[in-house]
Formats: sequence, C-alpha cells, structure tokens
Amino acid sequence: MMRITETVKHLIIINVIFYIGSLVVGTRADDILALHFPLNSDFKVWQPITYMFMHDRTNFLHILFNMVGLWMFGSALETYWGPKKFIFFYISCGLGAAALHVGIDFYSFNKAMEIVEATGLTREQILNALNTQDFSIFNGKIDQSTFNMFAGNFYSPMLGASGALYGIMVAFAFMFPDVGLMLLFFPIPIKAKYFVPGLLAFDLYKGLKGQGLFGSGGDGIAHFAHLGGAILGFIMMWYWKKNQYNGNRWN
Repeated sequence: MMRITETVKHLIIINVIFYIGSLVVGTRADDILALHFPLNSDFKVWQPITYMFMHDRTNFLHILFNMVGLWMFGSALETYWGPKKFIFFYISCGLGAAALHVGIDFYSFNKAMEIVEATGLTREQILNALNTQDFSIFNGKIDQSTFNMFAGNFYSPMLGASGALYGIMVAFAFMFPDVGLMLLFFPIPIKAKYFVPGLLAFDLYKGLKGQGLFGSGGDGIAHFAHLGGAILGFIMMWYWKKNQYNGNRWN
C-alpha cells in the first residue's frame, strides 16, 4: 500500500476542513469559494484557487473519490518529484481545469446570448437581469428552454479537486505507464498508459452528451474541467520530459 506523502496529506486535510466548513456554513460557502461564471456578480478573484478545495456537500462520494485518487496517484508522484514540484503541478492543473471550463462556458453563453439579443434586449439589460434575478424583461421574448440554455452556465458554480486530479492521473501514466489500474466496477487491471487515455475519452464522450461518468445528464459534473486539467498536465509533462526537468530544480 502506498504511504501517504506529506504534501498529499496536507492537501487532503485542507479539503476535509473546507468540506466540514461548508457543511456548517451551508450555501454561503459555495457563494464565496466555488468558481462562478466571471460575469456573475458572485465571481471573486480568489475562486480559481479556492474552488479546487470545495466539494458537493450533498454527495460524500465526490470528496471521497477525489481524495482517494489524490492519495493513490499523488503520493507516488510526490515521492518521485518532491513536494515543491508536486504542488506546483497540482495547482497548475487545477487552474488549467478552471480555464477550459470557463472558456467553454463563455462560448456557450455567448452563442445563447446572440439568440436573446436578437429579441431587442441589450447585453447590459440581460446581464443586469441575470445578476438581479429580475427576469421580467424576458416575458414574451424567449421561452423557458431558451432561458435555461443561456442562464444555466451563469448560475452553475464549479467546485471540486477533479480537474487537478485528472492532471495528476495523466502525470502518473507518464511516469508509471505499465502500472496496472482498475475501476471498482471493472476489476481487471489495465496498464496506466491505456487506462488514463481511455478514461479521458470516456469522459469527453459523456461530456459532449451532457452526462457524467457516474450519472446521467444534468448531474452538474464539469467534464471539460476534467479535460482541462488533463490537457495542461499532459503539456507540462511533455515539456518537462523534453527539457529533462528533475527534482533538483525544485527542491
């Protein structure tokens, strides 16, 4: 069994503290610390960092799976890299996850906004209505499905360590490609170099269909955040390998 390393242990402790705190504080914790759409008045500059320490209060499996994954994959990488390089990589992947998630949200929001602006409403009027939640200006102009299409991203904050964890999994597959991994519901070992790309492909497929790995559409899973963390993790690993980075440059 992999011994838990110090930085991984501290990250898990911080996540657990945030989780317990959110249970005590309630939705206000999400308002302040989860990552909101940048045009939402609840967006704050610290949220691209704090969101990765927040988890769904109503689903204990969310934090459990992420922390188990962080222990399993992260401890191996920290042992090999050292704490400074590991924490830099972890936070960077979390930021990459946030960047792709927000970018996709902006694309979807702006495409939907064009439809709403075509009714004669200005962008300023629409954003003011969304932030004040006074939707009277939309009456008679758009139907409920159109409203849901462009307002969904605006009111759906992102939270969780999954994006950073996906980057960690990519790095693990780079470093230990022949280690056997398996899912609980598919107990056959698969080499990391096949398991991780397969998981990413499956998540991309489900994301494009609006579904989650462990649920159906509308479950709120940020699939493109997972892929954002994985993509940045891949780029960093490729760059480090190309330039032969090692632990002595970080510790």
